Amino acid sequence: MSPEPHGEPRNRWSDLERPPLQETALRGALVRHDTLWTSLDVVETVGSTNTALAERVRSGDARQGAVLVAEEQTAGRGRLERGWTAPARSGIFVSVVLEPTPPLERWGWLPLLTGVAAASALARSAGVDTLLKWPNDLLTEIDDEERKIGGILAERAGDMVVVGLGLNVSLRAEELPVPQAGSLALAGAPGTDRDPLLRALLRSVELWYGRWRDADGDPAACGLLEAYAAGCATLGRDVRAELPGGETLTGEAVAVDGDGRLVLATAEGIQSPVGAGDIVHLRPAGEE
Repeated sequence: MSPEPHGEPRNRWSDLERPPLQETALRGALVRHDTLWTSLDVVETVGSTNTALAERVRSGDARQGAVLVAEEQTAGRGRLERGWTAPARSGIFVSVVLEPTPPLERWGWLPLLTGVAAASALARSAGVDTLLKWPNDLLTEIDDEERKIGGILAERAGDMVVVGLGLNVSLRAEELPVPQAGSLALAGAPGTDRDPLLRALLRSVELWYGRWRDADGDPAACGLLEAYAAGCATLGRDVRAELPGGETLTGEAVAVDGDGRLVLATAEGIQSPVGAGDIVHLRPAGEE
């Protein structure tokens, strides 16, 4: 961290470029009788918003529509239990509780739905074009290179699902955890005020979740399948799928099917759906 004037080290809570979230204003804007959101809490520090909110669900202290936001996560988790860390107040770390009514086999669309909602919200509220990497990464272009700016994690908690979103907002280049990471600020976002960004994100999630739920989880009928395919940077690329158990599968990502699985066309001419795994992009989209 760079020093403050007079040689004092920068306190992670006193960065004037990173003001705290306004919990009362957020609650007033989002938690109303005519919205999905039933409660909203902002905490200074938490290990993982997903873990903390799932514990509330299991103890009966959180129901559908509960929102938990942290100013800082000390043990944030991505897929495959990868860590997700960022300086205090530099990002949006939020989890929500959903109680889906569509059939269980369609619940796999929830992280994809959240990605579509986030990309739509960020285009409007941050002026940043966001791409989706299957199944749950948010990418944007920085210096002509795709960088990860966010990730999504959905976990069962009894009959409910806790969906978490981590988004790098104001991270500076020297604060990035890995060279492949980025932030809205580094992507040229004109503003990094997290309050309007969080409101836009949650309203977009509510909109897309309502459409999906009202269509009984049918991704085609609610427009989700088309929207995801349009924004997915994985489609049209050669990729390597690193599957659970250590197996790998290589091919061109040709489609996302009705269950939210990524369909790979292998060199042998076989189309194989992948429901879980880590995807590595092997070439840029459109490159022959």
